[in-house]
Amino acid sequence: MKNKQNNELAVCGFSAVKTLEKTNSGRIKRFYFTEERAPLFGGLCKQLAKRKAPYNQVKDASELEKLCGSVHHQGVVAMIEPPEVMRLTTDVADEWAERGESALLLDRVGNANNLGAIVRSAAFFGIKNIIIPENESQSSITTSSYRVAEGGMEFVNIYSVKSIAALLQAVAGKLVKIGTDLSAKESVSNIRQLCGKKPALVVLGNEEKGISEEVRRNCDHLVIIPYSGMKAGRASPVESLNVAQAASVILYELSKI
Repeated sequence: MKNKQNNELAVCGFSAVKTLEKTNSGRIKRFYFTEERAPLFGGLCKQLAKRKAPYNQVKDASELEKLCGSVHHQGVVAMIEPPEVMRLTTDVADEWAERGESALLLDRVGNANNLGAIVRSAAFFGIKNIIIPENESQSSITTSSYRVAEGGMEFVNIYSVKSIAALLQAVAGKLVKIGTDLSAKESVSNIRQLCGKKPALVVLGNEEKGISEEVRRNCDHLVIIPYSGMKAGRASPVESLNVAQAASVILYELSKI
């Protein structure tokens, strides 16, 4: 939840706020907590007191719900300046290629919770670079995505692009462009072989429609997460995994040595 008047974003959830405290407490402008959580954030309160930043123990947890717009605050809410979503340039992408850094590209992933879960998985597997399109159907950084990321937001960089297709064309030959698609023939278990010695740019699609046809055409490879019975031609009881679950499987395969 954003406070537009004060240019703030509410960060709630114990893990998200605790990680924020450990990694960059200077970003916290205001802090609110329940009596139950008070003993766990004494150090943060001391830091805030030193720089005369407000903090307060609330009398009723409903006050936290008003601050962050969620019942899932877990007893803590920290107000920060909205994180910057940097515009991705070809120079930055070239640096990823030189350093051998892979990246995730989200093609209109619209659910904030899915974005947060993807960020959490990316942080777990050491993927620092996430790209989102400047599109109204794409979720950006919100209170919900921050909470679901469970602290992962502190370990990734989120970039924006105007055109996914233009980006895919710009990184051709530098990053191996791998799209996820239900009609693909290549198993995700082969993703390391597909990449060879180059880093990957993995494209995850919209929750309902998947990756767009334009994006599909600009990928080097399309992969699918196979299910038990696929080789025998048996249908899966569900059509596909949730995009955040799929991200975890793909990043696990990508991380294999």
